[in-house]
Amino acid sequence: MENKSIARSFKLLSQLMELHGENSFKVKSIASAAFNIDKNPVRLADKSLSDLESINGIGKSAAAKIFSLTQTGTMPELEELIQKTPAGILEIMTVKGLGPKKVLSLWKELGIESLGELLYACNENRLIEAKGFGIKTQEEIRKAIEFKIAGRGFFLYSQLELPAQETIAILQNAYPDELVSLCGAIRRKCEILDGIDMLVSGDDILADIAQTLSSPIVGEYTIENKKLSLTLNAGVVLRIHESPKADFYTKLFSLTGNDEHVSQVKDLLDGVLPQVSSEEELYERAGLPYISPELREGGKEITLAQSNSLPVLIEASDLKGSLHNHSNWSDGINTLLEMAQYCKDTLHLEYLGICDHSRTAVYARGLTEERVLAQHQEIDELNRQLAPFKIFKGIESDILPDGSLDYAPELLATFDFVVASVHSAFRMSEEKATERLITAIENPFTTILGHPTGRLLLSRSGYPIDHKRIIDACAANNVVIEINANPLRLDLDWRWHQYAIEKGVMLSVNPDAHSTKGFHDTHFGLLVARKGGLTAKDCLNAMSLAEISEYFSRRKQS
Repeated sequence: MENKSIARSFKLLSQLMELHGENSFKVKSIASAAFNIDKNPVRLADKSLSDLESINGIGKSAAAKIFSLTQTGTMPELEELIQKTPAGILEIMTVKGLGPKKVLSLWKELGIESLGELLYACNENRLIEAKGFGIKTQEEIRKAIEFKIAGRGFFLYSQLELPAQETIAILQNAYPDELVSLCGAIRRKCEILDGIDMLVSGDDILADIAQTLSSPIVGEYTIENKKLSLTLNAGVVLRIHESPKADFYTKLFSLTGNDEHVSQVKDLLDGVLPQVSSEEELYERAGLPYISPELREGGKEITLAQSNSLPVLIEASDLKGSLHNHSNWSDGINTLLEMAQYCKDTLHLEYLGICDHSRTAVYARGLTEERVLAQHQEIDELNRQLAPFKIFKGIESDILPDGSLDYAPELLATFDFVVASVHSAFRMSEEKATERLITAIENPFTTILGHPTGRLLLSRSGYPIDHKRIIDACAANNVVIEINANPLRLDLDWRWHQYAIEKGVMLSVNPDAHSTKGFHDTHFGLLVARKGGLTAKDCLNAMSLAEISEYFSRRKQS
């Protein structure tokens, strides 16, 4: 074991001691030992216990710990503290700029216990509520987390959309006579990607492309089997495939759909993919209408196409309002007026649903009963000013561990609609978590089930639930299910959208915006809604103001 490894263990020990509130003198002593171990020119793993005790700057206590570590691979004091610390907290401690005091504040004040929860809190502007944090620190932490996650080789679609578009633009400008397109998982708008795939027409053009992209490239590139592989300066793997122009659309089809989809279409073409002038022509030759890339996942899309039953996928222009949003009444950045005016004047929507956090979400400045009533007064005044645009009085009511909703029924009855969401007590069995949600769904005040699994992509899988039972319960109780558009959530998962629609459950594409900027996350929610086959008629916030007003009124009367 090298000195640096020993020093890292001592540094972690000092950090965990500070995190758990141990004697400050002992913490400083261990931190000092870590520094001295790292700088010591002698290989400490080769020394006996007595030799270690005689080394300047080590001391008897540190020597015993070093000897234990080098001989057994463990340090009992460190192992004990690790056992007392959630695994997610240990990972958070590796983020640049976060010392024990700040980690403790995040853990105890905001209830953050994983890297994904921390990134989500940064995106919601929640860190500035904790002691020792500001806007600048929050942004630095967000960037450090994104860099750390990228180092694992996986990315959110939202992280790669812009660099993909920029690279496409560079290639189209540099090679105006060639065909260029995204392909693979990014063209199917998959929520998690291992890189960007593109297809370019040409003959032995890849080496030249590598030179064209030299400024964004980091390190070496490789060309093999008509594929250029390189890494962009953000750590993103870019794979550029080459095809003769005559075969471009056949190759584009082959590289876009997943294996099952490609195989099914190929079977309809007697096993041979023909040269075509467009993908539309290829599907036509297979006896099918054009199938959008988002749907090419090897599910029911071929059967639906054969019966001319493909859904008319929802578009951004179909949305008439934005539901589930937060203002600075709780943990949002902007005022109610600013949020409403942005929806009205910039997004040209007809209505806004405001759903600030309920009282249990203390970390998010959840509203007390008195503040709820005060907010409702402000909404009434703004509705008079902004008419015919309307702000609907909503709340994101915490689903408590027993499935009940935050607030008494009398207060819940004052809202136009209620988004019921889980924000705590994630560690439940599937049976218990499912029963918890079903209890909330059966509550007559629940209008929308918010981010049903609580997942945070690339960092938290969410609590386990029986999706079919949850969707069936929503169908039985006329409860809408949210497609939370935050790129870290995208929850309900698109793989369950069709089951919900078949059961007659409406879905709602909600940005969960905590600022005016956050409204634009609706874009990512729409992408996964399209992957799930959502149409405008099955989307709650595709209703007009008159329609949704009647819907909310009818729900409250039932």
